[in-house]
Amino acid sequence: MAGLLALCRTETKSIHVFLRPLTASLGSQRSAGGNSTASVPSGSIRTEADLPEVTFPTMLYRLVIQGYYNHMHELQLYEKQLYGPMFKVRGGEKHKIALNSVELLEELMRKDDKFPTRGDKLWMEYRDMHGLGYGPATAEGEEWYKLRSVLNKRMLHPKDSVKYENVVNEVVTDFIKRICHLRQMSSTGDLIPNMSNELYRFSLEGISRILFETRIGCLENEIPPETQNFINSIAQMFTYTMAVSVLPKWTRNYLPFWRHYARGWDGIFKFASTLIDRKLEDIQKRLDAGQEVAGGYLTYLLSNTNMIKKDVYGSVTELLLAGVDTTSNTMMWALYLLSQDPKAQDTLYQEVNSVIKGDKIPTAEDINRMPYLKAVIKETLRMYPVVPINARLLSEKDVIIGGHFFPKETLFLIHHYAIGHDETIFPEPKVFEPERWLRDGRERPKPFGSIPFGFGVRGCLGKRIAELEMHLALARIIKLFEVKLDPSVGEVKALSRIVLVADKTVNFHFLERTKVTN
Repeated sequence: MAGLLALCRTETKSIHVFLRPLTASLGSQRSAGGNSTASVPSGSIRTEADLPEVTFPTMLYRLVIQGYYNHMHELQLYEKQLYGPMFKVRGGEKHKIALNSVELLEELMRKDDKFPTRGDKLWMEYRDMHGLGYGPATAEGEEWYKLRSVLNKRMLHPKDSVKYENVVNEVVTDFIKRICHLRQMSSTGDLIPNMSNELYRFSLEGISRILFETRIGCLENEIPPETQNFINSIAQMFTYTMAVSVLPKWTRNYLPFWRHYARGWDGIFKFASTLIDRKLEDIQKRLDAGQEVAGGYLTYLLSNTNMIKKDVYGSVTELLLAGVDTTSNTMMWALYLLSQDPKAQDTLYQEVNSVIKGDKIPTAEDINRMPYLKAVIKETLRMYPVVPINARLLSEKDVIIGGHFFPKETLFLIHHYAIGHDETIFPEPKVFEPERWLRDGRERPKPFGSIPFGFGVRGCLGKRIAELEMHLALARIIKLFEVKLDPSVGEVKALSRIVLVADKTVNFHFLERTKVTN
């Protein structure tokens, strides 16, 4: 993954020549009205023409020349200082309205469409070019609603996620065994090198076990070649997503980003389709033998719904992608924050140790008795939201947001990172403080201050599974080990690769705790 990120940074240098004519035209920010013919209410209501605007040349200048390409989350803070809580962004196929405040975010969410739309056509474009089906992230309108109605079952309800408890614990157990193996292999006897990679392998194994009902070898000492190719393909697709999303389509004939992006998707769908086809063959064999067809999530989709094959491919693939980065990156940042705050780590250990007695493996019921554990994950997601920027396209009606009139088909960008670091909502936003989220009588943050899994019917489908994995894994790690950052690592900062990742290889020392008889 690091190699692909380095490659992407290298290739951005090649567009400096491409940008010179554009950067030469940079000047002061201007305001411009939209070209909508919708009627605008009179009176005190303003329009998007009254908003400050970021032009396309300015955006490219900031991304490439100023170096914000891999720091889009920091760009949110910078532009919020310049333009305030709401401004217009020109770039791509149409302009967008950026929202930087919790009040505007809540207002937008409360006025959302019946069938909420993310307005992201990029994933759809690849699927359309290759005749592939849509999944929960790409489908829109009533088609999306019908799809989610099927996918929500056995996934989103808390009682459904508990059914995967044993499956998740099975993978967590193997992950703990791998940690022990890596410790023994290290020169110090306790070092875990490249923790981001290890957590990625754990997350991919976990979500694959749930979705495909099989193990794919991520926690073995040597990863199977087809699994490694799949991992590389995911990294490649995410790495080049940013470039292809901001550059006009005509640049694809001159710059290599789209080609690399599409090849990433090729590898992703090849791997997922192979595993789905294997399950189809297994189900058919059972039917031919007159046996009962029973199983997990994929068996449910293939044998108990009316989903056509290509929609199963699209849906399972998107669920797989959503499940990997959510869990792995949040776990890495949680361990990093805990390693930097020994007091918080000890508080978490005391809670876990009081609930999990002896060598007991924790259950979902046990997790419900660990409010500080849940608060650690919530605070981690506030500081490092997996997806720091999201979008909404209000396509059904005109709307007024923040006293401004917007015609239907307006695309809004939600700057989650800027909102989660708003000091009026979160005092000392750069400080790791899980206590913010405890229900102990103190005033809790505004509900929309941090919504890492989205809001409403378009919220993350895999939220319950991701939380279950993170809670069960982190509880067992902290129960067994004191986690310390290797001194050679130094400060770790975030890079934007659509999701927030570490800017360097992160190594931890896992110091075995003295067993206490409970």
